[in-house]
Amino acid sequence: MGDYMKTQLVSAIQLQEVELQDNQQDSKKNNNAVGAAADKTFTVEEAVETIGFGRFHVLLFVIMGSSNIVEAMEIMLLAVVSPEIRCEWHLDDWQVALVSTMVFLGFMLCGVLGGYIADRYGRWKVVFGGFVWSAYFSLLTSFAPSYSWFIFLRSMVGCGVAGVSQGFVLKTEFIPAKYRASLLPLASIFWMTGSMLIILLGMLVVPSLGWRWMIRISVTPSIILIFLFKYIPESARYNVSAGNVGAAVETLQRIAQMNRASLPPGRLVEPVVRERGNWRILLNSSFRRTSVLLWYSWFVASFAYYGSVLSSSELLEKNLLCMTDADQEHQVKHRHEDGLCYCIPFQFSDYQTLLISSLGEVALVPLNICLLNVVGRRMSLTVVQLLAAIVFMMINICTTMFGFTVLLFLLRSLVSMNFNVVYIYTAEVYPTVARSLGMGFCTSFSRIGGMIAPFIAQVLMSQSVILALTPFAVACVICSLANFLLPIETKGRALLQTS
Repeated sequence: MGDYMKTQLVSAIQLQEVELQDNQQDSKKNNNAVGAAADKTFTVEEAVETIGFGRFHVLLFVIMGSSNIVEAMEIMLLAVVSPEIRCEWHLDDWQVALVSTMVFLGFMLCGVLGGYIADRYGRWKVVFGGFVWSAYFSLLTSFAPSYSWFIFLRSMVGCGVAGVSQGFVLKTEFIPAKYRASLLPLASIFWMTGSMLIILLGMLVVPSLGWRWMIRISVTPSIILIFLFKYIPESARYNVSAGNVGAAVETLQRIAQMNRASLPPGRLVEPVVRERGNWRILLNSSFRRTSVLLWYSWFVASFAYYGSVLSSSELLEKNLLCMTDADQEHQVKHRHEDGLCYCIPFQFSDYQTLLISSLGEVALVPLNICLLNVVGRRMSLTVVQLLAAIVFMMINICTTMFGFTVLLFLLRSLVSMNFNVVYIYTAEVYPTVARSLGMGFCTSFSRIGGMIAPFIAQVLMSQSVILALTPFAVACVICSLANFLLPIETKGRALLQTS
């Protein structure tokens, strides 16, 4: 009996030793698994791609896209209000053109500054500040007692709009790569909405209440967006570049929760970049040629776009069209033997023509998306710019009012497509550490084109339609050829964090 008990005791001790060894091995494996999970890392790019597209991006698209409504209304307001201020203050052609030029001067000066601040201190602050600034000075414009005050206040509005335009960078940094070519061109729907809203306000408000009340009512979307903007977070890409990894993770977790997705396993790790917003990055060996060519592309994009907008309003206001079916209202000329006729208000049919041409902003969006996905960004720019040059010259052809409306419709479609592509390419080609600054430099160069366009579309147009349209066509042709020199194609490429 004693031997039997001893045997059982020894067996029990051996079994416990075996179980203890197994438990130690399992614990070691679990610790190794935990350690391996802790050693896993991911980047913001990987997180954005893993989360994918969802409800957050719909909210982002609607709110940030609506910022384009504000920008479009502030810029398109110039075309609608020009006949009214010309009549009220008896302005010459160059004085009317100077209003647009001063707006773009404010945009140009604040574009680079806004880009620098956005790269150094965050995109959200700049975009929100731009909303408040532009809404405040736009409202003050409606109380301008003189022409001098009017152009000063409009230049301040241009400065605010420069900050609002940084919203494109903020939006781009949240969108997965495969969705950028489809979603970003659709933002032109919001731009078209803003253009049509200001034209409708001009049609309904100006004849009864005047241009000042039109401006006051047009500020409403900006005020609404100021309150909605709290739902948009700071860019996670900016936060990690600034070393604020905790805020970036919190933002990505919030997006993942809204999209009913999850972050990649592990922890977010990306190097802190000290030289954020450094202009030298734009001119280093990697980006020098790209930057120079993009500056010219942006110049042409703005020059052609605002040239088409201001030319159409000028041709309609001054009745400079070569029409085969002109009615009595469209036979009143701006220049005649007794001097200038300052008061030629837009007719109802003129507003209709502007409305229809504004629809061209989105008419070719499917073609735009197709070109971006099939032939890439560079070739899309070339095709669109060549077609725009052809349509610019066709506007000089004698035709009916319907024919002129169709040509304006096509021209607005093409110049809008050009702006879409150059926006997307710029946001994709530059790294996070200099993306806002790169966009700021580009938008500033574009405003040089915007500053020159009024003096051709509103001053030279009165002398000769063909001479005024030719510079726009030539600039588009030269730019289309220069696109072949761009060294980088960004189609399907991830956004760079550093250079």
